[in-house]
Amino acid sequence: MGNAFGWPHLLIILAVILLLFGAAKLPALAKSLGQSARVFKGEMKAMKDDDSKDAAKPEVAASEAADSSSTGSSGSSQAASSSGRDSTA
Repeated sequence: MGNAFGWPHLLIILAVILLLFGAAKLPALAKSLGQSARVFKGEMKAMKDDDSKDAAKPEVAASEAADSSSTGSSGSSQAASSSGRDSTA
């Protein structure tokens, strides 16, 4: 099928953009596009870092869940007594 956009097509697209936005606004448009791409790249990197941290957390969370389940019944009674509510009132 070949190349969808050849050099002649790209030149026509650039000419149309130049006519629509004008030569004065093209540098500002390019700067804005570059900043957007930089922000997008940073957010993607942050999401990948969060995913790698989340992948390591289930092992820690599983051990914490096992610890809390062994003290679960006494922990709930402590929470009820420390809430300051008096059941005899």
